[in-house]
Amino acid sequence: MTTHVLTDTRVLTGRSLRHVLRSPDTIITTAVTPVALMLLFVYVLGGAIDTGTGGSYVDYLLPGILLITVASGVAYTSYRLFLDLQGGIVERFRSMPVARSSVLWAHVLTSLVANLVSVTLVVGVGLLLGFRTDASVGAWLAALGIIVLFTLALTWLAVVAGLSARTVDGASAFSYPLIFLPFVSSAFVPTDTMPTAVAWFAENQPVTAVVDTLRALLAGQPVGSDIWLALAWLVGILVVAQAWAVATYRRRMR
Repeated sequence: MTTHVLTDTRVLTGRSLRHVLRSPDTIITTAVTPVALMLLFVYVLGGAIDTGTGGSYVDYLLPGILLITVASGVAYTSYRLFLDLQGGIVERFRSMPVARSSVLWAHVLTSLVANLVSVTLVVGVGLLLGFRTDASVGAWLAALGIIVLFTLALTWLAVVAGLSARTVDGASAFSYPLIFLPFVSSAFVPTDTMPTAVAWFAENQPVTAVVDTLRALLAGQPVGSDIWLALAWLVGILVVAQAWAVATYRRRMR
């Protein structure tokens, strides 16, 4: 990015973050559903689930809950971008000497900050519920990097949805399948407890690789090849989603 683009992105990101600060309920709402799910599984269903790890169920559960938190949060990116388009603010920016790419990057960076705050809140609740970790500082940083990459990949998908949607409901509805995916993965139960066809899907979809990597990192255990599979999935989705979003934006702005 040039200095001009960086400055424009910083200014527009500040604008978007101020909107979030004026409506902090968006972050709270994003965290409420994952926290409710965590309470449900830990205190209602957790006692009947054997993960085969011998550890606390909340330790097993938390990585999947963090991904659901992000999947819920990116819907607001799509929603805010859709409102900017409908309200004419993007057209106004086009009439000003503002770098076009800054409009999208501002929403992406705002999503990253807001989702990291929500993730922090959920981790805090997890600690209150008994989550404990033997992870080193390096493992925590690696886990943070995975979550950041996951957030960016999903946020660029949200940008595509925001640019393509015709209604407010359509702008945010795209996140529902993303929230559902962790339920068909190793996030809540081991995949070998599932029926054959479901287990095959669960073992070969990206969420399982990401969840298993986060779980190993937070437990202070070797991650093996899971981290490379997770990175391959996330980088691949990020590259495709960003290219798709940029192409859609250019087409929309013609």
